[in-house]
Amino acid sequence: MIPDVAVIGAGSFGAWTAWHLRQAGLNVRLMDAYGAANSRASSGGESRIIRAGYGAREIYTRFTLRSLELWRQLAAENDPTLFHGCGVLWIAPQQDAFAQETVETLRNCGVRFERLTERELESRYSWFRAAEGSWGIFEPDGGALMARRAIQTLAGKLSVERRMVRWSDQGPVCEDGSRLVAGAYVFACGPWLPKLFPGLFGNKIRTSRQEVFFFGAPPAAQFGPERIPCWIDVGEKFYGFGDLENRGLKVACDRHGPVVDPDTLERVPSAEGLQAARDYLSRRIPCLADAPLVETRVCQYENTATGDYLIDQHPDHPEVWIAGGGSGHGFKHGPAVGEYLSRRMLGSGPGEPRFSLASKVDFEGQGPESTFYR
Repeated sequence: MIPDVAVIGAGSFGAWTAWHLRQAGLNVRLMDAYGAANSRASSGGESRIIRAGYGAREIYTRFTLRSLELWRQLAAENDPTLFHGCGVLWIAPQQDAFAQETVETLRNCGVRFERLTERELESRYSWFRAAEGSWGIFEPDGGALMARRAIQTLAGKLSVERRMVRWSDQGPVCEDGSRLVAGAYVFACGPWLPKLFPGLFGNKIRTSRQEVFFFGAPPAAQFGPERIPCWIDVGEKFYGFGDLENRGLKVACDRHGPVVDPDTLERVPSAEGLQAARDYLSRRIPCLADAPLVETRVCQYENTATGDYLIDQHPDHPEVWIAGGGSGHGFKHGPAVGEYLSRRMLGSGPGEPRFSLASKVDFEGQGPESTFYR
């Protein structure tokens, strides 16, 4: 039986698109070259922050609100530990325009938040030493999604074929040379999109190397998610998580790393990256300055030059849809992206100009330095 839709890529965008299409009654085939939430995938890490703060870009705040509903539903129906509702704390420099815009957007969208003064930051989060003049935004409904487990839980409901698919002049072709036949196709392949469609994307999507470090927390539970929110340190371009599932305190720099190939990337962290993380702890969480390194991870972002997603039809093949450009902040929005794309495919929803292929431009230099300002 020929499926209505073949979805290639079982990460957050692809798996949730397949789920929504199945909910609409379509016969959907879902496949991934390396398997759902594999170690090469952008959706394959331990945890991801879900936050509503996006400066003036209200569409992403609204995507968060819808996505949070569906992530919570997935957790409630399968495993409550897929989501830790520990909240999200922003720490911003005094005159930071993005943080000011975030406050206005959260207010306009009815998102619960607290605005914290420097003194309130110091008293409430005594473990964190904020830069002088800093202030905070606390989102109590945000928190941490357990990325790999959540995607594998969702994929388990859908059945994922481990299959390599490439694009050719004849359309989608499987690894053995046979054609992949379906009524429509979704390519949600993250950092592999430029390799699949080199003539279409050119320099419009760039894959960067990112390093993550886990530091051993003290034996007591004071750094667990029930006490420590996820945090985003805007001025430093670092973010972190409390001690989720006893794996240690997760710390990462959000500045974009060098361009890499997701198939051949050696996932060994650099001495420079580790030193930068230790220096950050010394400045901002001095009680953990000498904490042992207990785990590391090297992953990637697949960035567009503006940080906006790419969700659109192939200009020459209307049966082909593309979803990507997560740009380091896309995982959380998988449920809303899948809903948006499925509605577009079914002809029941308008297109958002910022997600169009026509809106994508080539990188000039490195592009935006950090996903915080997306």
